[in-house]
Amino acid sequence: MAITAADVSKLRKMTGAGMMDCKNALEESNGNFDQAIEIIRKRGQLVASKRADRDAWEGVAIAKVSDIGNLGAMIVLNCETDFVAKTENFIKFAQEILDTAVNQKPADLDALKSLKIDGRSIGDLVTERVGIIGEKLELSYFAKIEAPQVIQYIHPGNKLATLVGMSKVVDVKIGKDIAMQVAAMSPVAVDKSDISPEVIEKEKEIGREQARNEGKPDNMLERIAEGKLNKFFKESTLLNQDFTKDSSKTVRQYLQGVDKDLTVTGFVRYHLNQ
Repeated sequence: MAITAADVSKLRKMTGAGMMDCKNALEESNGNFDQAIEIIRKRGQLVASKRADRDAWEGVAIAKVSDIGNLGAMIVLNCETDFVAKTENFIKFAQEILDTAVNQKPADLDALKSLKIDGRSIGDLVTERVGIIGEKLELSYFAKIEAPQVIQYIHPGNKLATLVGMSKVVDVKIGKDIAMQVAAMSPVAVDKSDISPEVIEKEKEIGREQARNEGKPDNMLERIAEGKLNKFFKESTLLNQDFTKDSSKTVRQYLQGVDKDLTVTGFVRYHLNQ
């Protein structure tokens, strides 16, 4: 059966595979589209197995909020090169996965991979794309936040994304300020009470050890350690950080200036290559 350019173009639109891959699959299947699609899928699995030991550190970190605004999801789709990460098809595929996550609210990453797009599981689609793109792909991260209002921020370039849950529905600009604060200042928790006792003790021990190395007397070690811990809280917990847009106030003070009961319920931050 003669394979026409229209046939190749049609298969390419159906699979996203390259022109030659589509032509070869159609020739091998004697023009049968279903068989050609299966050939391309199997080829993706073969390429994926061959590239399993490759590093996939590049990719995109993107986030999205539901239409209602009370749920946000974030995914990270990795590839081998920044060139592929910037291509329209790669970004579109990542966005399709993210849209599915927002709409279906999976419990975790494994549950997300089992969800289907056009009848195929996301996990299988990622594998198939390896054969189409020619690089290792990995859906490596998924997180979601539910709150009265969720705000997302994606830094230009799709390498850094944040989600922030607010305790009340507020002007989107206010939520965006906090989402950008999380992006810029990389806090480890919302407030002091969210830091585990193990982390607190570790930070205090670091303070004691630094004081010992500086020759401070033993009777001052605990007070110095407490001071170091308070500095850690100030620098590393969101509500106690200086507000990046006005360092004369903390993030908590900024939010209370909007509404005395307004606070952050949680956040997620992901930065590729860090």
